[in-house]
Amino acid sequence: MPISTAKHSIATPATLSQRLMVAIGASVLGLSLVYFAGFSHIEAVHNAAHDTRHSAAFPCH
Repeated sequence: MPISTAKHSIATPATLSQRLMVAIGASVLGLSLVYFAGFSHIEAVHNAAHDTRHSAAFPCH
């Protein structure tokens, strides 16, 4: 008698409104992080963001 270890899962598709809410949430989170790092008065945070932009060859000034 063979033993089956296969597991079956059923994926339910996300609705358009669910995908839109996830995209908006991710965008708000990302923009908040960029704003915090770019305009932070904490020198270490600002310098880390600045160095990261330079290492990615992204012009920042």
